[in-house]
Amino acid sequence: MADTQQVDETNGAPQDAKAERKAAKLAQQIGAFSKAHGGAEGQVAYIGQKGARIVLVGADGGWGDLVAPTYAIAEEAVKKSGITVHEEFDGEFAAKVKTGPYEWTRMAGIQLGGSRKA
Repeated sequence: MADTQQVDETNGAPQDAKAERKAAKLAQQIGAFSKAHGGAEGQVAYIGQKGARIVLVGADGGWGDLVAPTYAIAEEAVKKSGITVHEEFDGEFAAKVKTGPYEWTRMAGIQLGGSRKA
């Protein structure tokens, strides 16, 4: 079976440099999140053509996410940041997330009688 992945060998070095810069920028953002929340843990999830989602959970329960253009860049970013990375967003890891009224209104508000406005 033929390999269907397109490879552009003429622009490898500039693309690699761009990927390194993106990974470094994401690692810096992860580090800032970690510092603001007393430490952080994360999980990387492939989201298709859009790349990969880096979900971050702070030691204080705060959470956020970043999107990297590729899974490889996301992996490099979390590696550079030095945070603990989980394979899955399982029960023990998910239990560290603290949610408030905003999240309840946005995620389940309609079902729970919250605002219907988005």
